[in-house]
Amino acid sequence: MEQRAGSPQLLRRLNDRAALLALLERGPLTRLELESHIGLSKPATADLLLRLEESGQVLRAGFREGGKGPRAQLWSVNGSLAYVAAVDLTPKTLDVAVSDICGQVVAEYRHRAEENVDLGMEHLRQAVAVPAGEVGLATERLQRVVVGLPGSVDRRTGHLGFAPHLPAWQGFDVLEGLAGTLGTSVAVENDVNLVALDEMAAGRAVGVDDFVLIWIGRGIGAAVVSEGRLLRGASGGAGEIHWMPSPHPAADQAAPHPQRAGDMLGKQAVRELARAHGLAGDDLDELLADDAAGPARTGFLRDLARRVALAVAGVVSVVDPELVVLAGDVGRAGGDALCDLVAEELGELVLPRPEIRPSLVTGNPVRSGALRLALAGAREEAFAIPS
Repeated sequence: MEQRAGSPQLLRRLNDRAALLALLERGPLTRLELESHIGLSKPATADLLLRLEESGQVLRAGFREGGKGPRAQLWSVNGSLAYVAAVDLTPKTLDVAVSDICGQVVAEYRHRAEENVDLGMEHLRQAVAVPAGEVGLATERLQRVVVGLPGSVDRRTGHLGFAPHLPAWQGFDVLEGLAGTLGTSVAVENDVNLVALDEMAAGRAVGVDDFVLIWIGRGIGAAVVSEGRLLRGASGGAGEIHWMPSPHPAADQAAPHPQRAGDMLGKQAVRELARAHGLAGDDLDELLADDAAGPARTGFLRDLARRVALAVAGVVSVVDPELVVLAGDVGRAGGDALCDLVAEELGELVLPRPEIRPSLVTGNPVRSGALRLALAGAREEAFAIPS
């Protein structure tokens, strides 16, 4: 039956949704705190909480301690209303987390492929099934699954592009295949885009509407955020700077050939650059952070900054971001010292002058970004207002 605008049923549903989203965003709240956030009267808020408790959507969550007078009852969303899964897929690993709808990770699983084994769809299904099974769920019971991977899905065809390193995922509609295999709603997103989402939510880019994130480490890629939204491009390939031609930096005798951004800034290329400056070892964290290395480290960082600046100059000159975030193993380990040098080098190449800073997110930001995307979709579905 169609609901008229302003009908009591519709208003009740809108208020319920507002309350549930406030509880999800801000954690357990008292009735008085919830009143303040959603703008209802005391009786209306009390009636709303009773209704949501009877439907199993909210739970009593202890008491607010430390205030004057009687302790205030806390309310929270019932996390078991829905569960989601986030997957970080690389050529050799699957890192999976299952979360309740409140964002609490309830189970995790990590699978590493045996030598000469290409991880495919059945491997992913099994990897998701393990943590889902730990909380008593089949994969079909998950509200949503988001898979992050080093490539981009063409949303017109569902085919994976820019990912020759994932041979088992080529030549078919990846979204359709995953939805059929897992039996639930599935989204696939580029891994660097997911890192950018995590950075927007809890890192350097909080409150920044226009920024570029450059991932240097497990491959090289970029994510472009304009007016608070990810730019994906017609075929999903926006930000695939690994394949972008990169000129030979002046005085950089360690530059590899042929020269693409990925050739210049891959882990092995960075190690070879360090060795060309007399720095020994393979640990990138140590090579980039060893202040005791003196002039050798300074020269290494300067040449590395020049390579980074050449790789990102084209992106910066086109989109004119407020901020450039350097992420990944190299970007994070280089820290402010590398960022300051990149800013100097970039200033010689392009007119825009964005701030350049290292990433602040930790852990596995690909999986974390996938989890944020999965939760956003699941909450939208779970608390949608029927038409």
